[in-house]
Amino acid sequence: MRSHSETSGDGPGYPFDETSTARAVIDGDGVVVEWNEGARRLLGHAPADVVGRPAARLLAPDAGELWRPSADNRWIGTLALRHEDGRTRRVWLLAHRRRPELGARSDWLVVTPLENGALVAQDDSLTSTFLDESPCATAIFDERLRLRRVNAVMAESMGLPEEHIRGLRIPEIGGRPQNEELEGHMLRVLRTGRREDVQTYLGTAPEGRAQAWLARMAPLTDAEGRVRGICLSAHDFTEQYLARERLQLVNEASIRIGSTLDVTRTAQELADVCVPALADFVSVDLVDPPDRGGEPHNGPVFAPVSLRRAAHRSVHPGDPESVVKLGEVDTYPAGSPQADSLVAGRPIVAADAANTLSEWLAWDPVRADRVREHGIHSTMSVPVQARGATLGVAVFTRFRRPDPFTADDVLLAEEVTARAAVCIDNARRFSRERETAIALQRSLLPRSLPHTAAVEAASRYLPAARAGVGGDWFDVIPLSGMRVAMVVGDVVGNGLQASATMGRLRTAVRTLADIDLAPDELLTHLDDLVVRLSAEAGGEGTTGEVGATCLYAVYDPVTRCCTLASAGHPPPVMVPPGGPPEEIDVPPGPPLGLGGLPFESAELRLAEGTVLALYTDGLTESRERDLDESHALLSQALARASGSLDETCHDILQSLLPPTGASDDVALLLARTKGLPSAQVATWEVPADPALVAPIRKQVVRQLETWDVSEAAFTTELVVSELVTNAIRYGERPIRLRLIHNAATLIVEVSDSSHTAPHLRRAKTFDEGGRGLLLVAQLTQRWGSRHTTEGKTIWAELVFGEDGEGREGGEGGEG
Repeated sequence: MRSHSETSGDGPGYPFDETSTARAVIDGDGVVVEWNEGARRLLGHAPADVVGRPAARLLAPDAGELWRPSADNRWIGTLALRHEDGRTRRVWLLAHRRRPELGARSDWLVVTPLENGALVAQDDSLTSTFLDESPCATAIFDERLRLRRVNAVMAESMGLPEEHIRGLRIPEIGGRPQNEELEGHMLRVLRTGRREDVQTYLGTAPEGRAQAWLARMAPLTDAEGRVRGICLSAHDFTEQYLARERLQLVNEASIRIGSTLDVTRTAQELADVCVPALADFVSVDLVDPPDRGGEPHNGPVFAPVSLRRAAHRSVHPGDPESVVKLGEVDTYPAGSPQADSLVAGRPIVAADAANTLSEWLAWDPVRADRVREHGIHSTMSVPVQARGATLGVAVFTRFRRPDPFTADDVLLAEEVTARAAVCIDNARRFSRERETAIALQRSLLPRSLPHTAAVEAASRYLPAARAGVGGDWFDVIPLSGMRVAMVVGDVVGNGLQASATMGRLRTAVRTLADIDLAPDELLTHLDDLVVRLSAEAGGEGTTGEVGATCLYAVYDPVTRCCTLASAGHPPPVMVPPGGPPEEIDVPPGPPLGLGGLPFESAELRLAEGTVLALYTDGLTESRERDLDESHALLSQALARASGSLDETCHDILQSLLPPTGASDDVALLLARTKGLPSAQVATWEVPADPALVAPIRKQVVRQLETWDVSEAAFTTELVVSELVTNAIRYGERPIRLRLIHNAATLIVEVSDSSHTAPHLRRAKTFDEGGRGLLLVAQLTQRWGSRHTTEGKTIWAELVFGEDGEGREGGEGGEG
């Protein structure tokens, strides 16, 4: 194996003699892959006779015990080797893995010095009498950067006897990349004659504890000023190094853990931060949150414990050490590190996993196999606790790092886990509050859209992915005369306050729609309400600002007219049958809450089958694109609309919203218009003569026979007679009667030019009038009045057939 410094060539200043060390490289299968000139000098075998063949052929019959790697992946010993001429030579060997992280697949570098005896007899002026008495680990290297002397402190730190390693180079004594880098610094000192200081790992202590060193290298010169060697003094600053590493880990944890309010991602960030800085494998198991948004468990924990795997991370790709998959629930009995630490409420360290956890591993053979397979030697389980509640447990495992967990490691794990626990608890609280707000929001929205004769509708509501829920809403409201109102609105802000305001506004819209206000009038009344809500919210601790946008549309399937008014809301898009999508030009009224400003309405005729798209700005506003691009995407999604409005809603959301979710609430309402055939509508002009009411009733009966709904004739005659008589007596000309029939519903409408609205009252015993509208209310499903530009319309709705059979018969008999 050639080090980085060796690759610089053998030109001027290149001090290395490749024949001074016998060196071979053996792969994980025991096959020789490298054989240098020094090895040929030692055993006489040419490289062509050895490379590619099993290394066992080089052993003499009495070779002795083969090497077994220690915790620091090296072996030291004497073996009987077979010389090329048949002789047996007993040779001291130093072997270490070149890449310990590869485990059994790693190559072994095997070396032995050839000139260690001669080196001692050479110029002793490079060594001094104080070398052995120095408390600092010191080593002397000659001009070829081969070891000449080490004092007792250095020999003890390396765990190798001086008499065996004398004559070796630094990369040959230890196979870590840091040793090669260190030799590169030594070569520079040898060439320049200037001192250098290097902080590095020179290996591990004999007990497997990692060591950090500050290496000070100084040139050794003779009387003529020539550099004859190098003095290397090493100072152990492991404790300072580890303290700095722990501080860096705590700082990194404070930055990386809790970047989002997502429980699973926060748990994964805890595992990611601690691997490989603290452990080789980390698992985080959490207690499932309580049902119905309750508080997490804050009492004592008893085994067995059921936990859900939230995160894990390994130094190996694919996390092969994990027995439990992400998201799975596993039960941990007494004796397991997870259960024991949760029951005790403190960290528990198992210094020898195979023996300390023997009872648990005997109960779980799959885990026992993983412990043996990966060489797991130490585990540390730390409870995840925050605000007095137990959230789960984090288990730290070591198998690549040879050193066990120390008391300082426990303190570090506690600190990092405590930070993560607070973030996990915050994420859970946010999720619980968010779910509560979403539940409130969805409860205030319509659970299903009504089936009407005017439109076929579909809708979607999506809360914001990161912010709290907002005040977006939509609604479809059946109106008199088979008409339907469609509304979409958006309250400014988010959170429970916005949801509550949205609920109040939706209720107000339904109430105002029930009295059949025109769209612009309805928005005027709604604007007054928002102004009052804003004034009520202006108390201490609140902003006093309540605002909203709203789009209100009314569609009449008889006339196929649609009237729309907007209060600062994005204009809707319509798709005529067979035509391209186009934006409807609605007068842009002011947002709700400004007060005193007028609203205007727009009216247009829609062909049957026209699709209307009403939405909130969360659908089209995006950081990745401008509004024009969003509107283009919306038009494209509407243009490829399928027969199903639900599929079209899904396609629109997929096209416009990012995979991570929208940054604002989204409400989407699609409606496909229907038309009522003229054959289902009958209209009569009524003369202002009470004597002509009877002929009108006869015409109505004949029309009902034409529609094959004669069973409703008796009730319809009574309603028509009462409404027409009232219009003649109290209304103004012209008077018009209209019947609308659809399925099992019949609507009677009487219109006149008077703006005086009737009202229901209870007649006294001797009153001659006052019973008409009370009778109408008793005989019909519902009744009401609406104002128009020409006057007013009194209407009544009858339900007959299977749905209204009981009511129709009972009321008729009583009459």
